[in-house]
Amino acid sequence: MEGSFTGEDEYQKNFLPREYLATYCSFSSGPAPEAEVLKFNLECLHKTFGPGGLKGDTLIDIGTGPTIYQLLAACESFQDITLSDLTDRNREELEKWLKKEPGAYDWSPAVKYACELEGDSGRWREKEEKLRAVVKRVLKCDVHLGNPLAPAVLPPADCVLTLLAMECACCSLDTYRTALRNLASLLKPEGHLVTSIILRVSCYMVGNHRFSSVALEKEEVEQAVLDAGFDIEQLLHSPCKYSPANAASSGVCFIVARKRPEP
Repeated sequence: MEGSFTGEDEYQKNFLPREYLATYCSFSSGPAPEAEVLKFNLECLHKTFGPGGLKGDTLIDIGTGPTIYQLLAACESFQDITLSDLTDRNREELEKWLKKEPGAYDWSPAVKYACELEGDSGRWREKEEKLRAVVKRVLKCDVHLGNPLAPAVLPPADCVLTLLAMECACCSLDTYRTALRNLASLLKPEGHLVTSIILRVSCYMVGNHRFSSVALEKEEVEQAVLDAGFDIEQLLHSPCKYSPANAASSGVCFIVARKRPEP
């Protein structure tokens, strides 16, 4: 089974960012189930990073993909944000948006929704510029490495964020558990892990290409986070899920956890 799991070469060759974005990140023209998953994550992130929520200096987003919506709340609370992804195309897509290059993806519907959650939908352009200002670097990442950002070495971060990525990168529960421990190594003691996982999904479609995923249960995710050295501060479960033709699943699990202090 592990041998047939989608590897880096296939992602580099066949994962097309615009096809992913059109399927999973569109408010206006995308399928309604996909929009509901997106809104659930935006709402959870608003509660996590909004007033009275998590703050700090540095945040590392692991498995950013071609998306920026997951940083829209955090950019108000962190001054130094690192984006990271395995594939060249996804990192190029991020750079296009950050540099406002012609043809960059239009994130304004998601940005406006995030601003509505904050009570001021009119400041969406300001929000985009705030995010661009605090993103300091875009790096390659591999969660299976002891340092997922190698060869780059960053100081321990206040927060590690990873949304809808770990289940796609790990071929089994054991590799998922190991990858979580690798993420923990990026954090300061008592720093926070913020993660969202699609449950019971064994594969997902991007265009005509099928990509693997590890089918995780909520209880397995919860225990893996605990065993990686975290105390869970918040766990939210939603039955919202993607269209079966895109990614048959059973819901979404959103977790905020604090890294235990060094003994």
